[in-house]
Amino acid sequence: MTDAAPSPTEPTADAASDSSGVAVLDRAFALLAAFDADSARLTLSELSRRTGLYKSTVLRLLGALEHGGFVRRLPDGQYAVGPQPLRLAAVYQRSFQVGHVIEPLLEQLSTASGETASFYVRHGLERVALFRVEPARSVRASVQIGKGYAIGQGASGKVLVAFAPQDATELPPVPEADAIRAQLWAVSWGERDPETASAAAPVFGVGGALQGALALSGPRQRLEQGDTMRNACRQVLEAARNATAALGGNVSSFNQGLDLLAREGITPRG
Repeated sequence: MTDAAPSPTEPTADAASDSSGVAVLDRAFALLAAFDADSARLTLSELSRRTGLYKSTVLRLLGALEHGGFVRRLPDGQYAVGPQPLRLAAVYQRSFQVGHVIEPLLEQLSTASGETASFYVRHGLERVALFRVEPARSVRASVQIGKGYAIGQGASGKVLVAFAPQDATELPPVPEADAIRAQLWAVSWGERDPETASAAAPVFGVGGALQGALALSGPRQRLEQGDTMRNACRQVLEAARNATAALGGNVSSFNQGLDLLAREGITPRG
């Protein structure tokens, strides 16, 4: 009497290869990669089709991934990504030291514009400058590292408010917040200091988390001349796009903002 042939749904070669740790990891990663923004829920059959793995292999891997929190089984029998990738994404984001990305960009921004370049973060009801590069010229905007400024004033403050979490209800309202979220830049004409003007844009990290605001500031009289403020907006948008890319964020909205700036310019100064 001869041995029974292997099941067509689980050949011997496939089972043997499962003993390799690398092969198991490759298959697990392939399963996770099968999910995307347009396919957040997948059936066992669809996962098998997308990965080229046998259903029995997929089912075993899904069990391990579900146990580790990387996959979750839904009530209707479909599968979706679990909470662990989100936690790892946050760890990945925190692993970046923002300064080594931001400071060289501020140097470039200040040199190209001849104005003060700064990076602000929100601290309660204030905005704080973490990094700053000032130009060599004697007449310039002064920004103090670590000093708290009112968050409702200045281009960087308006950016930080516009992109703050929705539950941050204690923040002062910014009338142009919707426009700032759509165009990704803000301008200020003498709000903190009557003689100073500024332009700012947000910097994002993994998952769209706001990291802070890049800003250019200078004497209002200088930035009011011709297309100077429009150029400042373009420069901070490009620098913020580069910072966002380096921090693992999505830069597509910056390209849209630059296109909008090129077509429509900036809001007339107050």
